[in-house]
Amino acid sequence: MTTPSIREQFLVISALGPNPMELTNVLCRACFENRCAVDSTRLSRHGEYSALVLQVSGNWDALARMESALPGLGKKHDFRTSVIRSAISASRPQALPYVAYVSAVYRPDIISELCQFFIDHRVELESMTCDTYLAPQTGGTMLNATLTVTLPAGTQISWLRDQFLDFADALNLDALIEPWRPQNP
Repeated sequence: MTTPSIREQFLVISALGPNPMELTNVLCRACFENRCAVDSTRLSRHGEYSALVLQVSGNWDALARMESALPGLGKKHDFRTSVIRSAISASRPQALPYVAYVSAVYRPDIISELCQFFIDHRVELESMTCDTYLAPQTGGTMLNATLTVTLPAGTQISWLRDQFLDFADALNLDALIEPWRPQNP
């Protein structure tokens, strides 16, 4: 991603629709047609619907055109959108990216307990993926969660890792926290 100019602004668009390919195609094409650039995007399926989140950039005029086009596109292509203006993320050169992996028998409180642990330790959440599945042997519902977090500068990593593993043991979670590594293509 290139460094944005002072005049460049951002929109975060979230969209829900039944057809992930059409949803992505229509919104990316609309960005192009309205002279906006897609800076980042995430798509996930949830039941019969898909959720797409895009961060787009452009000058104020391009973003205004994009915002005004969204209701008509949503109605025409059967999806719903929500839009908010955003600033660029503040640079955190001293923050350390880590990934926490959790696997456990599903309980409704696990995700909120994980979030509270990280809030209590001033750790920021960057991304999270959680899925449930039926265990082959028992048929019980299991949870797999992956949380990408950033540790503030000055965090004693070994101490935080010990705290996290003690926390996971207390909740009977199979957990691991390790440095984030880029995925190889």
